[in-house]
Amino acid sequence: MNSPIEYAKNLARHYGYQLERPVVYTQGVSLSGRLRLHELLPESDDPSDDIAALVADYTSDPSAIFTASDGTANYAGICWADELANATDDDLYLDLLQTVADLFGPSVEDGPLDPDIRVEDFFFAGTMLGRAFLSTGASNYADMLAEFLLSADTLQANGLWWHCKASPFFWGRGNAFAALGFAEALTYLPEEHPFREELLHTHLVHLEGLVKHQDESGMWHQVIDLPETYLEFSATAMIGYALARGLREGWLDEEWRPILDKTWNGIAARISDEGELEHVCVGTGPLATLDEYIVRPYTDGLDDRGGAMALWFAVEMARLEAGV
Repeated sequence: MNSPIEYAKNLARHYGYQLERPVVYTQGVSLSGRLRLHELLPESDDPSDDIAALVADYTSDPSAIFTASDGTANYAGICWADELANATDDDLYLDLLQTVADLFGPSVEDGPLDPDIRVEDFFFAGTMLGRAFLSTGASNYADMLAEFLLSADTLQANGLWWHCKASPFFWGRGNAFAALGFAEALTYLPEEHPFREELLHTHLVHLEGLVKHQDESGMWHQVIDLPETYLEFSATAMIGYALARGLREGWLDEEWRPILDKTWNGIAARISDEGELEHVCVGTGPLATLDEYIVRPYTDGLDDRGGAMALWFAVEMARLEAGV
């Protein structure tokens, strides 16, 4: 079996070459993944000029990127901005990041974060507010992120998150958004932040709930606690990323490594040489019944949603193996 770095190189040939309107996280994560891969392999072709040209339309007029109908999933499509700033030494991208992060405010109560506690927002806020804090040092970003995550009250006694209050079901990618969002938050919040330990505790409770439902293949199911539902690619890649990031950053111990390796093997077996994927659940807002989650369709083949997260996961695995 090829190493994670080989899978990352393969995925980077197929994902991360567009940022269409409406801007959305699925394509933004792929741009970030290409930049991370080059940082890990500095002898490879530098994608920063190509990506800078691709996003020039957005940096020229940040106020025109989003419409009134756009929301947090769209804002997270700018998650590459700080990495492109580092690659190009151009603070223009940091200004863009801050402009977009400010759209999450002015507060948890008065901004676009869904009061119904949609778990997607854990990732969208985690990756954008966390990056804004890291790049600016402004504590309001870290504080709002921590306040939002700590206000979420839909983690159940089994260690799994509801999709939201209106949809009290354990959707696979929903739980993956939660794992990924907490991993992003913990990456950027400083060790001395007063609520970091509480966030880490919640994250660990969730991961322990998830591992009880991991399939023998290494995958997780479309509905986490229903093994009769299909093995879902994007959720598994996102959970795998959260595990790899936690091991690399040190908030998970080595007991998690076999679980991570099993997860990686499950994902790797479902990526073709052409970047095609197996069983990526289609875009899914809150649904009214459990049956709607069970029968929610999936795509096979090239898929931005799954490919982006697989690229992040593969690069994170390669970073972990390289010890960087």
